[in-house]
Amino acid sequence: MKILLVEDDERTSSFIIKGLKQAGYSINHAADGEEGLHFAQVENYDLAIVDVMLPKLDGLNLINRLRQKKITTPVIILSAKNSVDDRVKGLQSGGDDYLVKPFAFSELLARIQAMLRRSSANVETAVLEVADLSLDVLKRKVFRQGKEILLQAGEFQLLEYLMRNAGRVVSKTMIIEHVWDYNFDPQTNVIETRVCRLRDKIDRSFSKKLLHTIRGFGYVIEDKG
Repeated sequence: MKILLVEDDERTSSFIIKGLKQAGYSINHAADGEEGLHFAQVENYDLAIVDVMLPKLDGLNLINRLRQKKITTPVIILSAKNSVDDRVKGLQSGGDDYLVKPFAFSELLARIQAMLRRSSANVETAVLEVADLSLDVLKRKVFRQGKEILLQAGEFQLLEYLMRNAGRVVSKTMIIEHVWDYNFDPQTNVIETRVCRLRDKIDRSFSKKLLHTIRGFGYVIEDKG
């Protein structure tokens, strides 16, 4: 799942980004309100985390503009302001939750998970399936033939992206842009290495292979019968 973080404080943003990546989420970070508004309009996010006090465009106005543009991405507001009036203003602006700084990362993560559960239209949207392989997006678990497969955070993100595009060939560049940071060099063998590790976990012990390499194009996960 992809999250947009709009936070200008470097220490806070680094803390959040590190924790969410370790939890298996893909993160885009904007350091001011205008950049955050641009990101939210050009990409689809499962959730946004927005600080109130931002340069160029403050967080509440940012959220207001998103709602005016009919962008319904769930938003968690971060703020050092703790009064009832401030919380009410945040929710009235279009925010879905309000978290007061300083906060424990475990609480932020729990709120993210709760919001993603609420925003899922039904249980099917939270579980991706290809043949006998299933991935539970919210519980962060993968099973094949009922047996749980333990994946590292990066492997989980890669598999989620492939399964969301089941039957479609995705290139190395597409994987880099949607799963990892943009500073990866497409000419390196990082993607091949990670695909190899993932294939070893989800395919090696099973007769039917699901993850395929399409030489010269990329990778596809599908049931070829």
